[in-house]
Amino acid sequence: MDKPMNRIKEVLEERGIKQTWLAEKLGKSFCMVNAYVCNRRQPSLEILFQIADILNVDVKDLINDDQ
Repeated sequence: MDKPMNRIKEVLEERGIKQTWLAEKLGKSFCMVNAYVCNRRQPSLEILFQIADILNVDVKDLINDDQ
């Protein structure tokens, strides 16, 4: 089974938003957000919904559904 992936990196790049800005808005460390962005760690559903809200996107846009 493949490792779960998210599209946070792609959405940030599409919108020209820096990981440091997202980390500040989430109240998380840059290292934690970078782990989410690089798919080394997956955010909880609660954090995923917070990210979607901050980025003003549907949470489905942050999930990679290549299955």
